[in-house]
Amino acid sequence: MKKLAIALLIASGLAGTARAAEEVLVTLKTMTPETALTLAQATLQDCRERGYQVAVAVVDRSGNLQVLLRDRFAGVHTLETARRKAWTAVSFRTDTLVMAEETAAGKEASGVRFVEQAMMVGGGVVVQAAGALVGGIGVSGAPGGPADDECARAGIEAVQSDLDF
Repeated sequence: MKKLAIALLIASGLAGTARAAEEVLVTLKTMTPETALTLAQATLQDCRERGYQVAVAVVDRSGNLQVLLRDRFAGVHTLETARRKAWTAVSFRTDTLVMAEETAAGKEASGVRFVEQAMMVGGGVVVQAAGALVGGIGVSGAPGGPADDECARAGIEAVQSDLDF
């Protein structure tokens, strides 16, 4: 009887440890490098078809750079601008076209424009898979933030079925 009681105590302790581990650990999804590259290439192609020379950056859900592409005539500034747009989108979990409006001078959230690396200009879009944030994309070089945003969304559309699978 004593051995059974000890075995039950040990088993319940192990079960408690397993439950505790489940409660403190999370599983995250992120894009593979291949998916990130396909996304960047589809975005660059869409911009080319519109007549834009751009840079495209894809970051993972933590804002780490996965892919950076620059078309042959895109300005030198477009590389860093695209990366910062993608980083801003994932950092704030909001598309930068929305952030540009919500953080304008005089708005309550205008102070976030002072966050280092933040780029409150359209062209940074969050990338989701089945409703979960998996990364972000930034485009720079089209004539204005809304045009950058359109290219980014076209790139996402090209891989969305793969992401949601």
